[in-house]
Amino acid sequence: MSSSSNSPKAEMSRLFGDFRFPAMPDLEALAGAQRRNLDALSAANRVALEGAQAVAKRHMEILQQSVGELSEAMRKLAEVEAPQARAERQAEVVRITYERAVANMRELAELIQKSSTEALSLLNHRFAEAMEEAKALTQPKTDG
Repeated sequence: MSSSSNSPKAEMSRLFGDFRFPAMPDLEALAGAQRRNLDALSAANRVALEGAQAVAKRHMEILQQSVGELSEAMRKLAEVEAPQARAERQAEVVRITYERAVANMRELAELIQKSSTEALSLLNHRFAEAMEEAKALTQPKTDG
């Protein structure tokens, strides 16, 4: 008969006695982290939506302004009678229109970039916080 120290039950007890289970995560801390993640996503989405709305609003303002300017330019072109003067005025209208279009496109691009940068900044900040929280959650708790 073998001794009780070599029994399967004793062997299992010894094996499981040496095994260290990881500590259960702090569920409240995990829930708080998830809430902060959702808050950050919500804030980033809000910033992106506000940016898109600002771009759409400004685009409509530019369009209305352009239509008004085009109407005025066409009226002035109709007033010019000499062919040379008409050609000069047309060239001036094309130049002004091009310069405004480039400036307007630049303005819209800057609005989009500002909105995107702000939204990404919110997400990057939260990501950095989340990494610190995850690191803290995986550290063994010290009872002091």
